[in-house]
Amino acid sequence: MQARVASMEDVKEARQAAAAAQGQGRVLPTGMLKVFLGFLLLGVGLSAAGMYMARHAVAASAPALFRPCLGVAEEEPPEGLERWTRPPARVEHAMTDEELLWRASFAPRARGYPFPRVPKLAFMFLTRGPLPLAPLWERFFRGHEGRYSIYVHALPSYRANFTSDSVFYQRQIPSKVAEWGQMTMCDAERRLLANALLDISNEWFVLVSESCIPIFDFNTTYQYFQNSSKSFVMVFDDPGPYGRGRYNWNMTPEVELEQWRKGSQWFEVDRELAIAIVKDTVYYPKFKEFCRPHCYVDEHYFPTMLAIEAPHSLANRSVTWVDWSRGGAHPATFGRGDITEEFLRRVREGRTCLYNNQNSTMCFLFARKFSPSALQPLLELAPAVLGYG
Repeated sequence: MQARVASMEDVKEARQAAAAAQGQGRVLPTGMLKVFLGFLLLGVGLSAAGMYMARHAVAASAPALFRPCLGVAEEEPPEGLERWTRPPARVEHAMTDEELLWRASFAPRARGYPFPRVPKLAFMFLTRGPLPLAPLWERFFRGHEGRYSIYVHALPSYRANFTSDSVFYQRQIPSKVAEWGQMTMCDAERRLLANALLDISNEWFVLVSESCIPIFDFNTTYQYFQNSSKSFVMVFDDPGPYGRGRYNWNMTPEVELEQWRKGSQWFEVDRELAIAIVKDTVYYPKFKEFCRPHCYVDEHYFPTMLAIEAPHSLANRSVTWVDWSRGGAHPATFGRGDITEEFLRRVREGRTCLYNNQNSTMCFLFARKFSPSALQPLLELAPAVLGYG
């Protein structure tokens, strides 16, 4: 019995000892928790201080674009007029033709410009590919930076290889295939005009081809356009089969037979007429649908439309010389053997015309068609005969 009691007491003592030990165990975690909480609070404080310092250090050096994300936005300076007057940095863009024509048709209604503006000549090269006479044009443009712009419309598959020091470097605009005698040719010309109109300093728009050459120096050419009261678009009424004979009666009422006109594809227009061409939605659908086939729409669309809409703005002639004396569907082409001093002087001075309602012997500023073989003799004669080079 005593042994049993002793055993019970032993058990009781053992339980008491275990309880004591358990009580001691509960005390130890509480102390450790306090220490842990102290370290935790210290760590949080240090982290917050570090984040604050890092935040302000990054904000001080971050570009303005990212500062609003860091909560320290800076005020941007108010926009000025430059946004609207600055020309595009490059001619490449992602606009569709519809978007481009719409954008190019913007025009201020107020007369004059409230900022310094140097009027420029926009030279628009309509070509299938290379510009074999480019070295001659380079000499023509040399030293006149800021008074001209260049735009090249070639086949979409063609990539020019001009070096960075060339005036033609990266001047090829987004293009589409253009076929002679088709509406796609007029589309290409409107595309060139629209791209050039994006530069508000461009005042005159000159359409040339890869076979054209300038026959006067740049200053003479520049002043000729700047002082002219008329745009240079050849417009005439041809009653024969190659004029009115191409008229389609479905053109009415927008274009009546007696309004049908013909002219040269190569034109030189001021900014006002350039805008009129790109914004047209009245005559374009008619010509696109009914001036085909064998109508040669590029000879009729612009002359007819401008003769109806702006007859008093036209000189009714082009300043691009061509020779049709050999007959055929295309004008004469001149090569190395044709290029002489006498020939060039005859092209420059061989006719009389009206300029600002006065008689003048300076009727042409450009001439075509010249083959690549004509380049070398042209370069040799240009300083003495053409006045540049």
